[in-house]
Amino acid sequence: QVKLEESGGGLVQPGGSLRLNCTASGLSLRNNAVGWFRQAPGKEREGIACINSADGSTYYADSVKGRFTISRGNAKTGVYLQMNNLKLEDTAVYTCAADRGMFSAGYYCKSQIMSDWGQGTQVTVSS
Repeated sequence: QVKLEESGGGLVQPGGSLRLNCTASGLSLRNNAVGWFRQAPGKEREGIACINSADGSTYYADSVKGRFTISRGNAKTGVYLQMNNLKLEDTAVYTCAADRGMFSAGYYCKSQIMSDWGQGTQVTVSS
């Protein structure tokens, strides 16, 4: 059984940074596609950063491009989402997801078709 777990969320001031971590049991995040998604109150879920399984290429939504970075750690540490220059509008529940397929990172972020999902971690940006 696959279980994904996010950590690293919290409260941060505008302009601050946070690093989210996604770890998994029952699945290797080093060999599979992984994505970070977020959903703010009253808004649809958005795929913001994804990395594919084939060559590690990445995709970022325009809303986070240049501020967020998705990267793989080692087998134990999983996948990170480094979030810099956080804005009020980044407040949301952030969820990681994984898939064994070989599609592009952009496909995963835009379609949000992933086989396994975590429960999410709250990120609140507030002064």
